[in-house]
Amino acid sequence: MSDHSLFEKRFGGEGAILSDLEWDVKAYFTLGGTMHDAAIAAWSAKGWYDYIRPISAIRYMANQGQSSDPMLPRYTPAGIPLVEGFIELVGVEDSLVGMNNVNLNKIKVYAWKGPDYIQDSETDVAGVGWILAENWWPYQRPTFVTPPFAGYVSGHSTFSRAAAEMMTLLTGDEFFPGGMGEFVAEKDKFLVFENGPSEDITLQWATYRDASDQTSLSRIWGGIHPPADDIPGRIMGIDIGIASFNKATTYFAAIDSTTSVPYIENGVGATIYPNPIGKGDLLNIELKQPNEDLRLEIYNMQGEAVLIKKLNTDILQSTISISMQNLSSGFYVAKLIGSEWSSSYKLMKGE
Repeated sequence: MSDHSLFEKRFGGEGAILSDLEWDVKAYFTLGGTMHDAAIAAWSAKGWYDYIRPISAIRYMANQGQSSDPMLPRYTPAGIPLVEGFIELVGVEDSLVGMNNVNLNKIKVYAWKGPDYIQDSETDVAGVGWILAENWWPYQRPTFVTPPFAGYVSGHSTFSRAAAEMMTLLTGDEFFPGGMGEFVAEKDKFLVFENGPSEDITLQWATYRDASDQTSLSRIWGGIHPPADDIPGRIMGIDIGIASFNKATTYFAAIDSTTSVPYIENGVGATIYPNPIGKGDLLNIELKQPNEDLRLEIYNMQGEAVLIKKLNTDILQSTISISMQNLSSGFYVAKLIGSEWSSSYKLMKGE
């Protein structure tokens, strides 16, 4: 999106066009914070509910038997419902019955046959057919079948919807640049666990929300999540995306200032030295326009103000020295605000 020729890098879709660096810093900071918040929320729910995944549920229920007909073999309320053409019992004449009818009356399902039918992922396709339910697999690579954490809620649903809401607010537009986003899955090159797809597939979305919805659905279609995991994750993502964007803007406001003073490039109003600041060093501010009231603001990397100081100067005073003894080592943003200018500086305090 950021590299699209039609996209204008205006924060929130308003104001001046930002430089590539400023846009990237603000966009990635906001996106990263949003994804971190989504992770905390989704994994808190996962840890609390400890909800089962489809592979565990299907294999467990099938191992118990069938729950549809008490007159049929292996009936139990804890079993899996029979669905003609999709979930059935293995019969005597069934190809899955095995030597000495070892699999007779087991549950079989009509599904993707799984990685056991793939010898070479660059040429083989497992295809769809009848398999024993005890061997059922989600549609994804065999090395990442069921993650070792609970299903509810879907991380894909939570993350993608939070990102979609954040992107809508960040860009000031719910639509992808030009009105359409695309991804091309090339024939026989996109899938890694079997050969495919059989032809080029172009996925298209008008809005960021459209893309996030398809992300959510992909986990259902692939058998990684049941529908119950999806919608609650999307609802959480809506709240998280909006709240996280609003939180991020407070950090930018601290640096950009909410005053009516115009921003001027670094060094126009004053020079700050030394940088890095040593353990016992004073911070020296050499003014280019003495005889005016100034305000010095220093913020840490969390956007918190660690120093706000009013500086009074006169026409004979061109350099002001301030002790940084109480400033911890680390990186900071310093801002000098004059009567008609402001300058921002990156500072480093050493040990």
